[in-house]
Amino acid sequence: MSFGIDALRGLVARHGDVARIVVTSVRGSAPRGVGTSMVVFEGGQVGTIGGGALEFQMTEAARAMIREGVDRRDLSIALGPALGQCCGGAVRLLIERFDAATLPDGGAVFARPVAGAAETPLSVRRRLAEMRNGTVDPAPTLIDGWFIEPMQTARTPIWIYGAGHVGRAIVAMLAPLPDLDITWVDTAADRFPDDIPDGVRPLVVPAPQNAVQLAPENARHLILTYSHEMDLALCHAALCHRFAFASVIGSATKWARFRSRLAALGHRPEVIDTLTCPIGDPNLGKHPQAIAVGVVAQLLSAPDTSHQRREIRA
Repeated sequence: MSFGIDALRGLVARHGDVARIVVTSVRGSAPRGVGTSMVVFEGGQVGTIGGGALEFQMTEAARAMIREGVDRRDLSIALGPALGQCCGGAVRLLIERFDAATLPDGGAVFARPVAGAAETPLSVRRRLAEMRNGTVDPAPTLIDGWFIEPMQTARTPIWIYGAGHVGRAIVAMLAPLPDLDITWVDTAADRFPDDIPDGVRPLVVPAPQNAVQLAPENARHLILTYSHEMDLALCHAALCHRFAFASVIGSATKWARFRSRLAALGHRPEVIDTLTCPIGDPNLGKHPQAIAVGVVAQLLSAPDTSHQRREIRA
């Protein structure tokens, strides 16, 4: 997990002072792992560190820091009866207050003292060098009173075509997840909801199939527009491009017709097979939120096929 600097900058721009809570150490059983974080501001929060009572208490502590102007707190919490939890482990948490003047600079790694001297220990300097030259896993690490996190430099691109009920349910489910770069495409601005989740970029394109070529080759595409013709055009455009995963919502009958029409457009059967349809789990039902559960599960677990060549002609 990496430090989501872009998301943090956006939250500071909208809310002013914010407080970020990050798990720096775990002992025994705990709700979430090292590097898990959430950002708290007056009136809301983004993300979760889990644990129910733990998250509630830490959210209150973070808001108190914002009100009192406290910059940093290092806390060790036992997850036992005193907290009303039975995990049996313990976590160490760092709460940091950020505003426009105190946001971290850009760079590959964010390292800062949690406790003790501000002078960088030799062990930390060594780990920073190893992380930058790629000789160790760039995972969040607590070393000699310093916490080191890789800065978020790459996120998984998700391109969603269609802002109808299913598209909205999928976006609402994906938006809170870390390390996703979501682009949401539709034909008109008024098709999007008034409140688009943080981290989601709307893109208005009269012919959405023309947007496919703008997506990176490792993007994951979800095609669920209001038009079968538009869905077909998007499938054709995707097959002329590279992608990590591409899928279209529909029935087995719709997919059989699409296969025939895509073949008529010059796509070989093995290339058409790289598309996924139907998507999701039909056993979950047809309610938009139920469809979204199946689609998101399939999307996040699908293998990356961007290495495969896309040849549209036999």
